[in-house]
Amino acid sequence: MRDKIFKIQESAENYLETILILSKRGLSVRSVDIAGEMGFTPPSVSVAMKNLRENEYILMDGDGFITLTAKGLETARAVYERHSFFSGWLQSLGVDEQTAIADACRIEHVISERSFEAIKRAAAERPKA
Repeated sequence: MRDKIFKIQESAENYLETILILSKRGLSVRSVDIAGEMGFTPPSVSVAMKNLRENEYILMDGDGFITLTAKGLETARAVYERHSFFSGWLQSLGVDEQTAIADACRIEHVISERSFEAIKRAAAERPKA
């Protein structure tokens, strides 16, 4: 489903994932929070938020608080699931945490839904050491 409906740029996926993560921490999310979390400048985050708003991935209220739309939440959850799975899976294979997280960040954006589901099934069937 993600492959057909929600094909957006990697950077947009990263912003949506960051909004989700900040929200999970119980924070009311604003552009400045996203900039701090991602290490980007506030102006670049503002441009990204404008694009995400125009493409109906986020809503921004009059005070600058950002929430994910249903479309944005679905995309963010899919990216977050991939990231969490791949970073954990790679670590279980003996990859150090920093490398696993960095590699998961790249993999999460390019893998198809079909391949991701097949890898998840294979990983679940793999005998635990």
